[in-house]
Amino acid sequence: MCTAISYQTKDHYFGRNLDLEISFGESVVVTPRHYHWHFREAADRDDSYAIIGMATVEDNMPLYYDGTNEKGLSMAGLNFAGNAHYFSQADPGKNGIASFEMIPWVLGQCKNVDEAKACIQNLTVLDTRFNEKLPTSTLHWLVADASSSFVVESVADGLHIYDNPVGALTNNPPFPIQLFGLNNYRQLRAGVPENRFAKGLDLDLYSRGMGAIGLPGDLSSASRFAKVVFTKLNSKCGSGEEESISQFFHILGSVEQQRGCCDLGNDQYEYTIYSSCCNTDTGVYYYKTYDNSRITKVDMHHEDLDGDKWQSYPLLMGEDIQAQN
Repeated sequence: MCTAISYQTKDHYFGRNLDLEISFGESVVVTPRHYHWHFREAADRDDSYAIIGMATVEDNMPLYYDGTNEKGLSMAGLNFAGNAHYFSQADPGKNGIASFEMIPWVLGQCKNVDEAKACIQNLTVLDTRFNEKLPTSTLHWLVADASSSFVVESVADGLHIYDNPVGALTNNPPFPIQLFGLNNYRQLRAGVPENRFAKGLDLDLYSRGMGAIGLPGDLSSASRFAKVVFTKLNSKCGSGEEESISQFFHILGSVEQQRGCCDLGNDQYEYTIYSSCCNTDTGVYYYKTYDNSRITKVDMHHEDLDGDKWQSYPLLMGEDIQAQN
């Protein structure tokens, strides 16, 4: 499954954990302004905002898992199996966009969340497959800029857009239920808890961190949502780039999945394949992989953004350990 967050220090940061049992050859891809986007039902476009993010490239098209455009708008698709519902044709007067086209369609033409909402409200998400070997991805999406974020869900009764006051998203259940579930943890706090168990009973505060007793630690999507929101909203960070990046990865690390702990059977295990963090103000994309905890970065502005050819950077997968003596 997956977790995505939006985070603000001096700059704005956006990223995610990709939790799956198998890699699809993803890489960091920079798509310039004049790449020719061919959409299945909507009009093609060869004049778009440049995008950087994680993608699998198939038939010369980047299929983005998450991305940020040059204006600072970001978007990530997360698994929404059992709830996502796409349609065979667009509603009258609306654009029909396949699920795999959602990120480039939105990021290519919208510079902020207000424009993105207006654009998405005019969409029908189609069940079109990219090709015969790639099934339709069942997704919902987190969209964010430095000001706010929202969630997009296409379900059986249509398309829904939800404002997201916590700047986080996991998988199931639908977002309104995820958000409502936080009520179950209203009593948690980062500080020292009060003794409210019973009058006259002197209970020992025997450990630090007892204010968060009851915060879930399992790998289910509902539990990861509660934990990452608590961690994100209570975390303290300075304004510098390095400490902001470090804190961002620590927040995602609170809900990362270790290989073997989510057993799918047949020797398959869901784990955190990569974690990403993009500074949306500078266009620098940072990532770590399961077997390489060193942070690697790709700067979109080091590419020719006025070109028409995408540039791909394969992930550095092997552990990179620095010898100190």
